[in-house]
Amino acid sequence: MMQLSRRQIILLAIVLVSLVLLTLFLAPSSGNLRQYGSTYSRVPQGYGAWYAFMAKRGTPLQRWQRPLHDLYDSPSTPTDQKSSATLPKSPMTLIRISNGSDFLAPNDEWVKRGNVLVLLGMKPRVTDAPFTSDLNSPHGKVRIETSRRQLITNRKTRAGGKEAALLSDRAGAAVWQEALGKGKIIYSSTPYLAANAYQDHPANYEFLAKLVAEPGHPIWVDEFMHGHEDKTTPNGELETETDLISYLLKTPLALLALQSLIILAVLIWGQNHRLGVAEPLLSPKVDNSEAYIQAMAGVLHKADCSEFVLETIGKAEQLEIQKALGLGTIPLPIEALAEAWERQTGRSPETLKSVLKTASRHRRLSDAELQQWAANVQTVRQALPSKIASLT
Repeated sequence: MMQLSRRQIILLAIVLVSLVLLTLFLAPSSGNLRQYGSTYSRVPQGYGAWYAFMAKRGTPLQRWQRPLHDLYDSPSTPTDQKSSATLPKSPMTLIRISNGSDFLAPNDEWVKRGNVLVLLGMKPRVTDAPFTSDLNSPHGKVRIETSRRQLITNRKTRAGGKEAALLSDRAGAAVWQEALGKGKIIYSSTPYLAANAYQDHPANYEFLAKLVAEPGHPIWVDEFMHGHEDKTTPNGELETETDLISYLLKTPLALLALQSLIILAVLIWGQNHRLGVAEPLLSPKVDNSEAYIQAMAGVLHKADCSEFVLETIGKAEQLEIQKALGLGTIPLPIEALAEAWERQTGRSPETLKSVLKTASRHRRLSDAELQQWAANVQTVRQALPSKIASLT
């Protein structure tokens, strides 16, 4: 059995944790938006309670669980997944409840043939109406929680129909209808007109029940938009995937791609190079002179030989100053050097005298005094007619 190294175990653990986190945060869950408005859902935004209410009322709902083009474009009579009831050829009422993400688009031609389309969750203009309103209806106060209202006018709509308010206040209509040909479209500005959250508001349930039952057609609810799909064809045969590409198009490819990228990034990091051969680290070049100076400075500092440092550097500084002033390399008295300094630089000779006399006293200095002396040396150098390199 192959033994894994400690490094390989750590990399494998990182990959597994990443996959688990991605699955938890990105994988579809039963409480996602697609369940909002579904008659199968028990969440507050679902319609499971209203579905049971309609069955108890004697107006059962049937669930449409196939693409809408099968309903709008095909003259066949599909079969409901849960029962053997078939969709009649006569006009019908179709309820579509927004889940917050899908756009509810009316099908004018299908409605003009005599069908009724109920769209809950349209988005008319936002008004100054309170977000929560209790609007009057024949069944009592209907709770509406949205500020969106439709402005009803006498003009014809885009499809040539005429609008009428069904539930409204001074700001406009929260529920309205549009007559088209032999059918009509009923709109609601809120998708939660009879959601599970409104079970304590019986007027909401009665109001929506009256709207969908009044035309007298069989009532269907679009559950395909909420992720519930009938896997059988209109002829009752079970659908099968035709090829691998069709199957992959129905899988969460974005999630798989993201997981693959994370695994690739972890593997690249683990190999310690980026898509190429690892380059060896080059050792820095050692400056022998600098290393010698640093080592000597360390020894002198530990030995506390500041007087030796002052004497050595002081003599070297005096010679450099003399050369910069054009006075040769033979050591001169401090007074003569100070006069030449004052004459050529126009500065007070006291600073120069302080530097040179401190170096010649053979007195041990503290670290602070030694740093101050070095600063004075730099000041003298900066005032020289010809700049010289600093000693390190």
